[in-house]
Amino acid sequence: MATDIETENTALLQFLYACPAGLVEFSAAGVIGMINPAAMGLLLPMAGRPFVANLFDVFEGCAPELRNMVQQFAAPQGTICEGHRIITGRGARSSVLACSVSKLTEDRYVATLSDVTEQVARERRLKQAETWFASLLDGIDDVAVLSIDATGCIDAAMPSATRQTGFAETELVGRCFAAFDRPDRASATLQPGEAIAVARRDGWHLHEGWHALADGGRYWCQRLIALRHPSDGVAQGFAMILRAVTRQHRDAADLRRMLTRDHLTGASNRAHFFETAERQILRSLRDGTPLALVLLDVDLFKRVNDEHGHAAGDAVLREVARRCEAGLRPEDLFARLGGEEFVALMPEASLSAASVVAERLRASLAAQQMEAGGIPLRITASFGCSALGGGITSLADLLAAADGALYVAKRTGRDRVVASDPGQAAA
Repeated sequence: MATDIETENTALLQFLYACPAGLVEFSAAGVIGMINPAAMGLLLPMAGRPFVANLFDVFEGCAPELRNMVQQFAAPQGTICEGHRIITGRGARSSVLACSVSKLTEDRYVATLSDVTEQVARERRLKQAETWFASLLDGIDDVAVLSIDATGCIDAAMPSATRQTGFAETELVGRCFAAFDRPDRASATLQPGEAIAVARRDGWHLHEGWHALADGGRYWCQRLIALRHPSDGVAQGFAMILRAVTRQHRDAADLRRMLTRDHLTGASNRAHFFETAERQILRSLRDGTPLALVLLDVDLFKRVNDEHGHAAGDAVLREVARRCEAGLRPEDLFARLGGEEFVALMPEASLSAASVVAERLRASLAAQQMEAGGIPLRITASFGCSALGGGITSLADLLAAADGALYVAKRTGRDRVVASDPGQAAA
């Protein structure tokens, strides 16, 4: 009998360790009792060290809510969460994990982890397609049709295009279609050639954003670029369709906000920030233009939650976001990275200019108390600034340099602005 049980246990352990999904057994305090290689492979890059001992500690920077979800689950057993999305890492190294947690006993829990980064990317493109087809049902003012060549230059414009944009055909033909984009910080901008490359690969590319009008204004539209397939099967160019959408409150704008905005503060969300920042950095490096980043962290925020409750903490985060966005330019991108940490990306700004802006934001937070559930609170924040150049050439470099400066600001008294040292980054 003992031999049979040992054989079954061995077989079970072999299954657990060979399972392609990550499996973690842990206690109510997050202490890991058993972990299989798949889970270890997902958690080690996040932990930043050659071992992991506590699941909550690993997820503290990207999914602090997991600890609360486990601790607040009162049932003796059951499913706590299923497929909970967690964005890990930064920039090109970021990924999305699906996390499911079950409670087995009072002090025994099991988590399954899977990398769903590619699935999320596909879902995002499907949502874009849903927006496009939903727009057929309501709010369409006009449809413009143009032809573009293999390089992205407009080679023909139908009368509908001149009616919609106000540009004469001679003003459109011969110019790159992207020259008529008028992006803002709330709408993701594309790298040159990106739309054409995707359309050539997938057969189509869909984008939503602001488009230029001949009178100097702009209008919100959805743009579909579709690969033309002639009879000989050799694609020579693309068809481009512009749909002007005036009714945004139910379809295009609501979906765009859902995909790009943080649900609590209204700032850009983490995923939208990394997507947009990577493109902006590539553009700045290509054009040789300056770009700066400001990282800020609300001081002693845990004390606000502990002493006044999470509702007060949420109110503080909303007010911090409101004041900071009010102090930035329209072209700056302001986002919540997670918890009480925010970031501002500033195109065409030097390190010294970013430091001046950060000081202005710091003063706006410290100067006036915030009302949180009727409770006046004095809130301050610490700021770290960095900029491209001096060895800083990527988003990861920018964030690391700003994070180091932020650490100095915290260690030297909080409620202050510290700029990174480009020389240290280069070294």
